[in-house]
Amino acid sequence: MFQEDSAYSDKLKKLEPKEADRRLTVKLQQAVTRFELSERLRVTTLSRLPEEAPWTDAVDPARVASALESFLVEEVPANAPDYDLMGPLGADTVVEFVIQDYGMRSDDGRAGAYLKGYGRMFRVDGRSELWRRPFDLDAVEQGAPHLDPFKVGKEPELFRLAMTDLLDKVADMFVKDLTPTNRKGSAPTGNTAPDTVPSAVTPAPAPALTPPERQLPPGELPDPDA
Repeated sequence: MFQEDSAYSDKLKKLEPKEADRRLTVKLQQAVTRFELSERLRVTTLSRLPEEAPWTDAVDPARVASALESFLVEEVPANAPDYDLMGPLGADTVVEFVIQDYGMRSDDGRAGAYLKGYGRMFRVDGRSELWRRPFDLDAVEQGAPHLDPFKVGKEPELFRLAMTDLLDKVADMFVKDLTPTNRKGSAPTGNTAPDTVPSAVTPAPAPALTPPERQLPPGELPDPDA
């Protein structure tokens, strides 16, 4: 992010943009993992679908993970699961959500979260696709409020909240696609309190009254502006 936007050069001072990006990446990974993003998207989407078949007949996700001998993966691409193992569980159709990329980006000093991936539905027998929906959400392009990367460096929870907002938009998109217009009934709102993780907050030291400049602690980004 810092390597692609020179607007932060003065703020970084002696810290190389490449190193600043590395430190920010560590902070973002502390806030939320690819597994957590995928799981929240699954849970939120399912909670907002109508409480009727076929959604009420979904196989328990723990049984799916056990059958595939693996949980959601962190790295993409990864070895494709053997979906033939879903047959013995009674499943004839799979709905799959994939997070391909996520993080932060900035344009002319305005930063925000982004999220890319796709959802699809396909038959276990033959793998014929019944539905596919790619998504590419960018908070900067959407005109969302600036997400100060230096504040995120001190409080990674801010990034989690930004990602939650994007995930909820994707879930609404999926629900609209997966709910035929000729069906009645209302889906649960899905408005539950977001998961929380301990915020990696580092108290800001008192500003030096005189030079020399304070050295950044190892692994930290500059303090946000007041």
